Amino acid sequence: MAALQKLSQHGRFIGLCFLSVVLWEAGAGQMHYSVPEEIDKGSFVGDIAKDLGLETQTLAERGIRIVSRGRTQLFALNPRSGSLVTAGRIDREALCAQSARCLVNFNILLEDKLNIYSVEVEITDINDNAPRFGVDELELKISETTMPGFRIPLKSAHDADVGENTLQKYELNPNDHFSLDVRSGVDGNKYPELVLELALDREEKAVHHLVLVALDGGSPVRSGTSRIHLTVLDANDNAPVFTQSEYRVSVPENLPIGTRILTVTATDTDEGYNAQVAYFQEKNPGETSEIFELESTSGDITIIKRLDYEDAKVHEIDIEAQDGPGLLTRTKVIVTVLDVNDNAPEFYMTSSTSSIPEDSPPGTIVALFNVHDRDSGQNAFITCSLPENLPFKLERSVDNYHRLVTTRALDREQFSSYNITVTAKDGGKPSLSTDAYIMLQVADINDNPPMFPHMSYSAYIPENNPRGASIISVVAHDPDNDDNAHITYSLTEDTLQGAPLSSYISINSDTGILYALRSFDYEQFQDLQLWLTASDSGNPPLSSNVSLSIFVLDQNDNAPEILYPTLPTDGSTGVELAPRSAEPGYLVTKVVAVDRDSGQNAWLSYRLLKASEPGLFAVGLHTGEVRTARALLDRDALKQSLVVAVQDHGQPPLSATVTLTVAIADNIPDVLADLGSVRTPADPEDSDLTLYLVVAVAAVSCVFLAFVIVLLALRLRRWHSTRLLQASGGGLVGLPASHFVGVDGVRAFLQTYSQEVSVRADSRESHVIFPQPNYADTLISQESCGKSESFLVSQDLPETKGDHNLLQQAPPNTDWRFSQAQRPGTSGSQNGDETGTWPNNQFDTEMLQAMILASASEAADGGSTLGGGAGTMGLSARYGPQFTLQHVPDYRQNVYIPGSNATLTNAAGKRDGKAPAGGNGNKKKSGKKEKK
Repeated sequence: MAALQKLSQHGRFIGLCFLSVVLWEAGAGQMHYSVPEEIDKGSFVGDIAKDLGLETQTLAERGIRIVSRGRTQLFALNPRSGSLVTAGRIDREALCAQSARCLVNFNILLEDKLNIYSVEVEITDINDNAPRFGVDELELKISETTMPGFRIPLKSAHDADVGENTLQKYELNPNDHFSLDVRSGVDGNKYPELVLELALDREEKAVHHLVLVALDGGSPVRSGTSRIHLTVLDANDNAPVFTQSEYRVSVPENLPIGTRILTVTATDTDEGYNAQVAYFQEKNPGETSEIFELESTSGDITIIKRLDYEDAKVHEIDIEAQDGPGLLTRTKVIVTVLDVNDNAPEFYMTSSTSSIPEDSPPGTIVALFNVHDRDSGQNAFITCSLPENLPFKLERSVDNYHRLVTTRALDREQFSSYNITVTAKDGGKPSLSTDAYIMLQVADINDNPPMFPHMSYSAYIPENNPRGASIISVVAHDPDNDDNAHITYSLTEDTLQGAPLSSYISINSDTGILYALRSFDYEQFQDLQLWLTASDSGNPPLSSNVSLSIFVLDQNDNAPEILYPTLPTDGSTGVELAPRSAEPGYLVTKVVAVDRDSGQNAWLSYRLLKASEPGLFAVGLHTGEVRTARALLDRDALKQSLVVAVQDHGQPPLSATVTLTVAIADNIPDVLADLGSVRTPADPEDSDLTLYLVVAVAAVSCVFLAFVIVLLALRLRRWHSTRLLQASGGGLVGLPASHFVGVDGVRAFLQTYSQEVSVRADSRESHVIFPQPNYADTLISQESCGKSESFLVSQDLPETKGDHNLLQQAPPNTDWRFSQAQRPGTSGSQNGDETGTWPNNQFDTEMLQAMILASASEAADGGSTLGGGAGTMGLSARYGPQFTLQHVPDYRQNVYIPGSNATLTNAAGKRDGKAPAGGNGNKKKSGKKEKK
């Protein structure tokens, strides 16, 4: 029944507490509630949604929650109803000890707006603690001589409750000798005293047993008891007396352990054993008795445990002084703890983000945190700061909350992450600080297009390339990240000669390597102009373009084409005319050829491959002009056949040949008559001519035989002379040098030779030495010349066979130049400077074409003498009538005629038939040949 009555009373008290819940606004939106201790978990405390003016349906979406500074949370929020409830059992005595008011402060956070609201809940006391004595049984001694009215202080009880629920009164069991009196101390506490009402008589009763009861004012009333064992003694009628009724001392909290803070002193007017005073510390519930130690004999109070201002600011010590027989008195020591700056600020991160887009606007919230210092006063005044030159700032909110926000737009390409250090510093001396680190990653957005390192690219590829050959690799760079930096390459759509560009070139979209899809032909096109596009994979994608020029390099894949002479189409035979009176160097005709290639592959050279009369004609190496090499003789055949080869300078070289027919006559009728006489050998006069020829051959044979006999006689004589000169060493007889003009295919050029005839006095052998030529001005190397055919022939005279030790090379003859007729050009006689430079550029080539066209115009006007009709180039009779413009292509872009910059100072050969100076086919005669 007592238990049921207690539960009923407890329920009525809780109901009254719920009815007494008070909500009030204080300061910047602070809410106040009141709730009794020891109520069940989940009990209603207050309607947060109503007090904040919020709708309960939106609380869960807005992210409402309770934040506090690291301690155990006593309350919880119901996000559905918006009510504040208890999170567990609340013990007011454990939370606030003996404080008159017990307040619990915490904050409520709305995450969507990051708004903070302060809440204060007062924990009201209930009578859940009974008064308790420090000892269950008290031993007292009293002298029998003690007079009535003597007061004996008793052990006081302690009640952890406050207000009406704390200790209210004491009761003593009824007896004849003692009564109970309760005094109120300066601290407001009640102290029981035992009052002697009737004189004691040890012989009547030596021991008295009393029961002291302590009662509180709660409902129901709780009580505690202490048994008193009182022994009656003799003759000790004075108790110790303290020098102060109450002691006060202030000490800093960082005082070292073992430090003496105070000494209490009590005196007894008795003598001997009755005056011996001992000090005792009253053991009260709590930690105070564990912090201080009292020396029983000296009264010194020392610290045995570290003081902490944040745990307790004031400590009360109850001290008793007892003499030898057992009389005692008490006093109180109040120790005030002074705060020192021994606590650094503490961070409590409420909300933070680890990543933020780089295009976030200024003012974007990065983190919300609270800073708290357990010290007080100036030691708890906190200032927060950030390092300089960071795009962030701190904004202070209520209750030491701070927001970390951006101050400007971020750039991931400049800084991809920030390690932000927030420093909290208190106001103590010396000041203490704490650092908090926030790692923030900057998320990439596609704000940078791919960039090529060059404004344009150039690539070269030889023609006739294989399909699929790689041309060039282009690489673009994107400073963005991940997909925003993934680059794909493509070609801009275009056409080339009517076909799409993609049929010529392809590009690897991942690597940027360009490939040729077909074999290129330099003669078809020389370059490609196209645009490359690099696009990233962002959303939206960004791109950039770059121009690319692909140049096709020429290869020697076209043989020379002979434009003149051409095969006649009317059934006639093309014949060139040479008068019998032509002197050496007379221009008979000219072979004109072109090459569709360019550069060195189009440099052409001419050489005489075959002639019916060797030594009669010579072909210009670079001009293609066919000239007489010597004067025409009567014995020369009337019809001469020449095979001329044209060769380019490519690697490997390509060539073409043409056959020329040259008629020796002064005019066309003579040519026809002479050719007719050649075709009719059955005439009677031919028999006489044959007889004359036989006689001439016999005469020449006789003369030759006589010459051989004379030569043998001279050699025998010389041999005899050498036998006489054996002792005097050898002698050399030099023969004059001869100059030759040699034509040997593509390697034909002017050469200077010197010959020596050496005769040894002690030998029958003599040598005629033809050393290697001196290459003065050629297009090809001396090494290649050494491999070509040459007119230099080494002969062994009968006397000099087998001796090769005396072979020597004559010094080179550098005194030679090209004549005006031998200069490069279309005819060999065009105007130009003395150096005779090659037409090595487009302008010179166009001049060549213009001269050909001008000749064609001359032919159209009928100014030519031989074959001057329509279709000829109007050349003179020396060139013949077969050079037509009917199938002449335009090769102005790729006609190159290689040559030399050297000049010939004694050049005199011209197209008028004058014989050129030495070096143009006439070799200087000496010795026996001059006699002939």
